[in-house]
Amino acid sequence: MKNLRIHTFQHIPFENLGWIGAWAQERGHTVSYTRFFENAELPDLATIDWLIILGGAMGCDDEDRFPWLVHEKAFIREAIAAGKTVLGICLGAQLLAHCLGAKVYPHTHQEIGFREIALTAAAQQEALFEGMPAQLTVFQWHGDTFDLPAGATALATSDVCEHQAFRKGNSIGLQFHLEATPEIIRNMIKYDGHELVAAPFIHPAEKILAELPLADENKATLFLFLDRLAKGV
Repeated sequence: MKNLRIHTFQHIPFENLGWIGAWAQERGHTVSYTRFFENAELPDLATIDWLIILGGAMGCDDEDRFPWLVHEKAFIREAIAAGKTVLGICLGAQLLAHCLGAKVYPHTHQEIGFREIALTAAAQQEALFEGMPAQLTVFQWHGDTFDLPAGATALATSDVCEHQAFRKGNSIGLQFHLEATPEIIRNMIKYDGHELVAAPFIHPAEKILAELPLADENKATLFLFLDRLAKGV
């Protein structure tokens, strides 16, 4: 397997690469960062193979509050045009959908906790997901959603949020958090716990913490997914 140069867009301190970082270290890949909460320095596009866009509490249109979003989105568009592998997670998936021309907007329901998604029929035909269960219990923490970009393939859905994952060429968006380790989830509860209000699709902190072993179980699924992606599947 080729040693990859992976650049990461990180938006808030406690939402880091998680299991993706563990995978990259085990496989000998190089990881670099733009941490927008510290600086907005962007890499030379020619020096990276993958771009991973992580989550965050901001919205993809919050440019007045976070001016660096303008430059981030321009770089994402350049990476897409250059044929780089671009993986967007949660906010990252929304930014990716936006940069592919789709609408991003507040969902009718906020979704927080370990919840079930289903792979679409198209995803089950893709080698990227071969051998994976048709239904997965994954960690969610989002209030926005997006339309499917034109020409993209829907990969996963749920009863709460229609568009949970998509692929268009080398660009893949995941609304959910396979990368989230128990530590990341505990920090999300610590810093964003005010969002855990009584609502149909928001789990209380106690339930989320009791289900943390699911985050460890998702590690194997993520590693399989990333290994296949690294092989160009």
